[in-house]
Amino acid sequence: MKLIELHILQSFPVSCLNRDDVGSPKTAVFGGVNRARLSSQSLKRAIREYAQANLPAARFGGERTKLIVQPLADALTKHGVSDTKVALDHAKNIADKLAKLDSKAEDSKVGTLTFLAPSEIDAIASQVAALLQTDPKSKDYEKSLDKFCKSAGLLDGADIALFGRMVASLPSLTLEGAAMFSHALSTHKSDNDLDFYSAVDDCKPKGDDAGAGMIGTLEFSSAVYYRYAALNLDLLADADHLGKLSLDERRQVVDAFIRATLMAIPGARKNSMNAHTLPGFVLGIYKSAGQPVQLINAFEDAVRPKSGLLAESIAKLSTHHQALKTTWGLTCDTEIAMPENNLNAFCEALKKHVS
Repeated sequence: MKLIELHILQSFPVSCLNRDDVGSPKTAVFGGVNRARLSSQSLKRAIREYAQANLPAARFGGERTKLIVQPLADALTKHGVSDTKVALDHAKNIADKLAKLDSKAEDSKVGTLTFLAPSEIDAIASQVAALLQTDPKSKDYEKSLDKFCKSAGLLDGADIALFGRMVASLPSLTLEGAAMFSHALSTHKSDNDLDFYSAVDDCKPKGDDAGAGMIGTLEFSSAVYYRYAALNLDLLADADHLGKLSLDERRQVVDAFIRATLMAIPGARKNSMNAHTLPGFVLGIYKSAGQPVQLINAFEDAVRPKSGLLAESIAKLSTHHQALKTTWGLTCDTEIAMPENNLNAFCEALKKHVS
């Protein structure tokens, strides 16, 4: 397996980047102590959104939604199904085959979130429209959807190729993601704190009591997180993933993936706490063969520094990585670190191995 690995240390101030069901920052016990945690799902969504908004060459065009009927109908109309009602009816049939229509919904939508790229919707609609030109009442396309989906290709669905998708009703759409993520954990013991807040009623007469118009509490934490992501380059290049793209286009995707992984931050309370920081240390690795190995066990014994947490975390990460190479014979064809190198040099050193 050809691999790119990213080992990231990032310090966040007061924040609640990823919340649980009661609004508290997520946590986990590791090494016998409580740690701050960011779920892999929250990180992947942040990366998708960052790439879509800031890296247009990334081909992150996929959308996860229940509202696939109207885009399918619009695409059928574009490809020659002139009657809008006929286009909508056939779009419902296609959507029902892809993900089962929600019979209880007032609007036309499917019952489960469906991750599709614009190129897939367009290609499926094009092939269905061609079939309908020979037989306007045909529903034979339902029998051919597996073939239609496989021939569509992820031309603008790099995020689907990277993060994968599961479609129970149409297995041909199920795809294993080429990217691997761990949950981010703090390198040290971390407990949630409470922020007491109050709001003053601006229009309340000054002579009235001085009490606040509203009071409440919010939970937050602050921590240095270890984040890990890996990319299976062999899987990314196969026919079901991005094999239809050129080498330069796949390198653009990998470049965007690296940049977005380093820059993206989960969006919870981004205005009220604004904890947007950049990584303090990143180790990038390319392996021509081997398996993914994260370095979280560098922090199984939680960092307990006399001063700041980041410098001690960097030292422990480097020591642990060197010990693994010595003990287990781990080999790395390329190693590059930030901030010793700038972002452009870092990305160039890793993406050149895409083949």
